[in-house]
Amino acid sequence: MKELIETFYTALNNRDANTMISCYHEDIIFIDPAFGELKSDRAKNMWRMLCKNGKDLKIAFSQVEADENTGKAHWEAWYTFSKTGRPVHNKIDAQFEFMDGKIIKHIDHFSLHRWASQAMGWKGNLLGGTGFFKKKLIQQTNRMLDKFIASRS
Repeated sequence: MKELIETFYTALNNRDANTMISCYHEDIIFIDPAFGELKSDRAKNMWRMLCKNGKDLKIAFSQVEADENTGKAHWEAWYTFSKTGRPVHNKIDAQFEFMDGKIIKHIDHFSLHRWASQAMGWKGNLLGGTGFFKKKLIQQTNRMLDKFIASRS
């Protein structure tokens, strides 16, 4: 399963959403601070959207560990936040659960406050640690995902 995680992140660095999605189980559950919980096709389409829109996305991964049931990795992403043009360096710890040789659950943990401070400057620094900000961000990212999905139809 360690190779599955490595394949997933190598594909992300190459912005190859199809290979990433091939690592996911049909019933994938993805959770992170920016999108909340996404299931199945919504989770897969999030990666399609991020790979398509992440023109300058670069990632590095390390500390990959896995057995037959669970895994974890540390990964870092560098990109320009499109709404502000500000550079972001996000540090993420991922947890995985596996079923039928695929990733069935993927949880990314990162400091939303740190991310918001980089992506949005002083406003993100001021508000990025609040529940209000997290709720609004999840609403906004999911609306963006809805538009992306609608454009694929």
